[in-house]
Amino acid sequence: MALPSRRLGSSGPVITRVGFGAWAIGGGGWSFGWGGQDDADSETAIRRALDLGVTWVDTAAVYGLGHSEEVVGRAIAALPAGDRPRVFTKCGLAWDAALPMVPARRVLAPDSIRRECEASLRRLGVDVIDLYQFHWPDESGIPVEESWGAMLDLKRQGKVRCCGVSNFDAGLLERCERVGHVDSLQPPFSLLNRGTAAELLPWCAAHGTGVIVYSPMQSGLLTDSFSAGRVAAMAADDWRRSSDDFNTPRLERNLALRDSLRPVAERHGVTVAAVAVAWALSFEAVTGAIVGARSPSQVEGWVAAAGVRLSEADLDEISAAVERTGAGSGPSRPPRPPAA
Repeated sequence: MALPSRRLGSSGPVITRVGFGAWAIGGGGWSFGWGGQDDADSETAIRRALDLGVTWVDTAAVYGLGHSEEVVGRAIAALPAGDRPRVFTKCGLAWDAALPMVPARRVLAPDSIRRECEASLRRLGVDVIDLYQFHWPDESGIPVEESWGAMLDLKRQGKVRCCGVSNFDAGLLERCERVGHVDSLQPPFSLLNRGTAAELLPWCAAHGTGVIVYSPMQSGLLTDSFSAGRVAAMAADDWRRSSDDFNTPRLERNLALRDSLRPVAERHGVTVAAVAVAWALSFEAVTGAIVGARSPSQVEGWVAAAGVRLSEADLDEISAAVERTGAGSGPSRPPRPPAA
């Protein structure tokens, strides 16, 4: 089946408006893991997303300390070449395998970027990465211009097709753009984390940079059945247990906002999760949303978001709920269209 699609900025490929996010399928046992995960379930979830029309998968080297890329690689290796999705991944986080619960260091040294690219190509089992991204800004003192130059070299060498960044602010984007075009930005963006709309989306629109947002369901909070009980039942190594959004007093406000989406979901005949994703997609500068899943049923819960078009009345209702609950921060709706 075909899902609505858009071109990624001025220079990227045409992609479906939702993509499969492979963070959670990295499993547990590392500093930002989601607890144990069955690899067979992960591969089945990826294949279900592709069956439903999703055309891209987003992962990262650090997810599961290489494990997510390996799972994605196995899932796509079993497919005919013409049926394989575009694969996006990220670099720039250096971990110590002997200390997996210690957060990875943010390093964008050119030689490290080159080594990480080769390692990701091997784990994914591909000859070229469709979109290669810096995961976080460097904290080791490397000028971003040197890092971005190394990324563009990988593109010239044919190892990657497009180059992007994740979690960068407008100042870093501007510095990269002076060296060479930034094909895409991957920022966090959801009804509970709305700051991206204020500065980054306008910058990307003005520079022809595509935007694929992550965590549009706020890591599961904005889904139909999430509850305080779910938090209590999370695995000890699930990073969400220590997140402020998943604990009092934010948790109660967040769930109240989630509940306010139910009437909108009922009118559109979709899940609350799909409405949450559709809200992020309602901003014109957003090309697509990365949505995670650990099972086929979770994919089926959000894939319809690609085709949901929230009306101005829907957006007003959601904005009023944001104000009423006090959940999250940032602009509560996209700019209104100009009057006719």
